Amino acid sequence: MLQQCNRFHGHGSLKFVYKNGQAARSSIATVKYVKNLYRSHSRFAVVVSKKVLKSAVRRNRIRRRVYEIIRLELPYLKNDQDVAIIIFSAEVLLMPHKDLKQVIKNILSQAKLYK
Repeated sequence: MLQQCNRFHGHGSLKFVYKNGQAARSSIATVKYVKNLYRSHSRFAVVVSKKVLKSAVRRNRIRRRVYEIIRLELPYLKNDQDVAIIIFSAEVLLMPHKDLKQVIKNILSQAKLYK
C-alpha cells in the first residue's frame, strides 16, 4: 500500500485537482494532475465511482491494485504533483497485473509525470 504521506483524499483536495488540473486519458482511466507548490512530495488519489462497480469490495480491490502500481513507480515520478486517477471501466478488476501496469505507466508518461 502507498504510504499515507503520498495519498490524499477529501472533497476539497480532489475538487481543486478536478478544477485546476490537466488531464491525460486512456480507454480505462483518466489522470488529472496539478503542481503542488506547498509540498515536496507527490500525492495520489484513486477514484472508482459507484457507477463503475456497485460493490465496495470490488471498487476497493481496484483501488488497491492501482495504489500498488503507483507505489512501485513512485521513485521514478516527479516529487511535486497532486495526481487523481479516475477509473471508469470495470474491466480493470479482471485485467492482468502486467497489462494494468502498462496502461497506468502509459497514462503517467503521457501526462509527463516521470522525472
